[in-house]
Amino acid sequence: MPIGFDYGTANCSVAKLVNGDVQAIRLVGDDYYIPSTLCAPTSEVVSEYLFRVLNIKPHDTVGENFLRRAIRLNDEEGIDVRADDVKFGHEALSLYLEDPKDVYYVKSPKSFLGAMGLRDMQLTFFEDLVCAMMANIRAKTEQALGQEVTQTVIGRPVNFLGRGGEESNIQAEGILRRAANRAGFKDVEFQFEPVAAGLEYEASLTEDKNVLVVDIGGGTTDCSFLRMGPGWAGKQDRQDSLLAHSGQMVGGNDLDIFTAFKRFMSEFGMGTQTLGGLDIPTTQFWNPIAINDVQAQRKFYAHDNLKLLRNLVKESQQPDKLGRLVELHQGTMGYAVIREAEQTKIALGEQESYQAQIQLLNETVSIPVLKSQMEEAIAIPTGKIQALVDEAIKQSGIQPDVVYMTGGSARSPILTGAVQAMLPNTPIVSGNYFGSVTAGLARWADLIYR
Repeated sequence: MPIGFDYGTANCSVAKLVNGDVQAIRLVGDDYYIPSTLCAPTSEVVSEYLFRVLNIKPHDTVGENFLRRAIRLNDEEGIDVRADDVKFGHEALSLYLEDPKDVYYVKSPKSFLGAMGLRDMQLTFFEDLVCAMMANIRAKTEQALGQEVTQTVIGRPVNFLGRGGEESNIQAEGILRRAANRAGFKDVEFQFEPVAAGLEYEASLTEDKNVLVVDIGGGTTDCSFLRMGPGWAGKQDRQDSLLAHSGQMVGGNDLDIFTAFKRFMSEFGMGTQTLGGLDIPTTQFWNPIAINDVQAQRKFYAHDNLKLLRNLVKESQQPDKLGRLVELHQGTMGYAVIREAEQTKIALGEQESYQAQIQLLNETVSIPVLKSQMEEAIAIPTGKIQALVDEAIKQSGIQPDVVYMTGGSARSPILTGAVQAMLPNTPIVSGNYFGSVTAGLARWADLIYR
């Protein structure tokens, strides 16, 4: 049975088509979604876990060398890899929050896949991370359905994160394909996420329309301008219906990062000076929360940077605040800060103020945030999203009949208002914010694998 698989930046979900109706598949209890997170005792455990527990072998020499290195390092640490060593989703987050400094935790590895300049070993490790997550999803899907699942359509953004343009897209899609094949999917195809979301909306149309799909996910915003409706439904060749595409890596994660940077990091010393009157470098406050930037995370959590941070505390006019930055480093707590920024974003979608609480190793930092302050904080990513909408309309050369907004971050009244301000006379509709992409992928899978 073919499935649609949304391997999302924020969440993963799957669905199938039965007699023309989409059925989402429960993956954990009654939950249809698994957060795109993974946790293990060390990063090396992931690769050995694939080999020893899941019997998933490397596919090339680089992978074999990487696995041998992982086994050796785990052996030196006295780690005997077991089936329950690797956690996913909410279990991974809970374990990380219990003791951040003693586990390896990663959120949204999809954000890294298009990064250029990575060594072969780094690309192999990213593939192992994705493979472990996909194998977990496939196993839970087969358990729920009671049958083997080997065919899938996986959603992908119009453009992955990376400065290599199409080269970044090729690299990222290659990692996803190899990971999916190793996880047991024999037939793997891809579909643009906004196109998939549009296919689900199309099922509700009774007449053809020009639809601008705006998909604001956790890591990307993608816009697809499509001709949709009964005249196009069921066709495998949709080339003439695709009027325009635009997309880049700006989404819910960016809203959280900018909220944390603009509203939280002053409590960690941003904007303060040394005793000599020099500004504390801004990168020290950006890098720990830039969870979608591999190089930024590596620079902040490097051992040499801890020494530099301690020196900054000694030289600071406000050492108490800079000391919190040291705690952030020691506890590897950037994800915890971003999680509270996400809670702030959600709360301020429905209320005018929120009291953020960041739990550090030795204290709780309380930060009041107004809705107007968050709007100001996320002005840059909001502007980028508006630019993508404008680009798609200009490419098509026509105005949309309707805007279909989807993706978890599209729930934000701030973002909906920003799009509506650009198209004041165009109706904006929405469906299942989290499930429309998955549903469209399931429809496409059923169509192409018949």
